[in-house]
Amino acid sequence: QVQLVESGGGLVQPGGSLRLSCAASGFTFTSYASAWYRQSPGKERELVAAITSTGGSIRYADSVKGRFTISRDNAKNTVYLQMNTLNPDDTGVYSCMFSGPRDYWGQGTQVTVSS
Repeated sequence: QVQLVESGGGLVQPGGSLRLSCAASGFTFTSYASAWYRQSPGKERELVAAITSTGGSIRYADSVKGRFTISRDNAKNTVYLQMNTLNPDDTGVYSCMFSGPRDYWGQGTQVTVSS
């Protein structure tokens, strides 16, 4: 049974930081690329960051370059998103996603950036 458990979301002030985690089980983690998406109010879901199965290739949305860092620990079956210098436009529901023989989505975690 596939399980994706996300954590780390919450309320943070502008300029603050959060670290999201997505712990996976039930599939061969190292066979899947992973990504973080976000759904912001009034906007379509967008790709925030993506990383290949080995971590050898990474890409970011232009809006988060230099502020967010995606990483994965294949020994822990976990993917992370370190988010720094957050601003209100970063508010949204963040979901992890794994692509491979099948696609798997996390349930989403709310990130709210507000003073």
